[in-house]
Amino acid sequence: MQRRNKDLTKQIDYGILLPVFLLSIVGMLSLYVALDKDAGMKNIISQMAQQGLWYIIGGVLIFVIMQFSPRAIWKLTPYGYILGLGVMTALLFYYDANLATRTGSKNWFRVGSLTFQPAELMKIAYILILSYIVTGHNLKTKIRTLKTDGMLILKLIIATIPVAILLKLQNDFGTMLVFVAILGGIFIMSGISWKIIIPVAVTFGILGAGILYLVTTDAGRELLYNVGFKSYQFARIDSWIDPFHDATGNSYQQAQALKAIGSGGIGGKGFNVSDVYVPVRESDMIFSVIAENFGFIGSTFVILLYFILIYRMIRVCFDTNNEFFSYIATGVIMMILFHVFENIGANIGLLPLTGIPLPFISQGGSSLMSNMIGVGLVMLMRYQYQPEEIDLTNMKRSK
Repeated sequence: MQRRNKDLTKQIDYGILLPVFLLSIVGMLSLYVALDKDAGMKNIISQMAQQGLWYIIGGVLIFVIMQFSPRAIWKLTPYGYILGLGVMTALLFYYDANLATRTGSKNWFRVGSLTFQPAELMKIAYILILSYIVTGHNLKTKIRTLKTDGMLILKLIIATIPVAILLKLQNDFGTMLVFVAILGGIFIMSGISWKIIIPVAVTFGILGAGILYLVTTDAGRELLYNVGFKSYQFARIDSWIDPFHDATGNSYQQAQALKAIGSGGIGGKGFNVSDVYVPVRESDMIFSVIAENFGFIGSTFVILLYFILIYRMIRVCFDTNNEFFSYIATGVIMMILFHVFENIGANIGLLPLTGIPLPFISQGGSSLMSNMIGVGLVMLMRYQYQPEEIDLTNMKRSK
């Protein structure tokens, strides 16, 4: 860690901290409403205290991460990636059986009353290793050609394959989409030729259209069944296409969320007023609580906070001159942006439900820690800013 003689408060980016703080306040208020309607007073106190503790731990993590030097983060990155893969592998044998039965995914450890989702912290390890790979490749490549770009793509794929396999074995398709978004953002920002990017984008577009066709036709669904898709995944697709086709069965959650959001109107019903029950509204469906209590105005305010947060993170990228951390910031931005887009999109019926939490607001420690660590890494760029690059030949800084 570095010692600094400057006025440290001037190096803290309050433009990032303020939106995170306000989103955390919204999270606590929304969680209280959700728990007040669905749990007893004893559970409310316990779960609110637990979530408050996660926010405190997250804030401490931000401060601790800001003390590390870029060089230290660089050195720790490969070990963090290997450790993350090891923990995710252990999850295949020691997952929470009760949650696996309920959700269909083997992605949670349980220690007493606490649960932990390794994939959330693996997102950070994945962002770091991709940034490590791209930075190392670019610093060693003096002339960019289609061949060198192809080698970089191969390295990124090799780093992604173990994660994809583990997520497939855990049956966690929703989380895999987050990793794809992270990969896509760093891939585009890595300097790879547009002669490669455009065909890849077109290919993904065609694949997306093909998958949409498969999930909406009987013959396509039969094919997807044969390659491992599950009934609950198709049920989510059906609920997305027509949320009210089975409003008392498979699409109950989606239909209730739309009712709650619609009933909030422009200004909402007021704090802690909830007439529509929405399953899992303390987590995946918490945006429905915000919309019902605070209406269109409150919902827009929350979305605006996310835009400010993303904007400030982008500004940090432009204000610093460290390639490694620019890619890290890109990965963190894509992670948060995808979570926001998918969660709110699923709540309002724009996208299928995938179990993606709303950053800094949804209940849960694993996701919150992942987001807080990401914020800490971005703030580190400003806090430890020096206009220097990492020299891979001797691991020293050179101007």
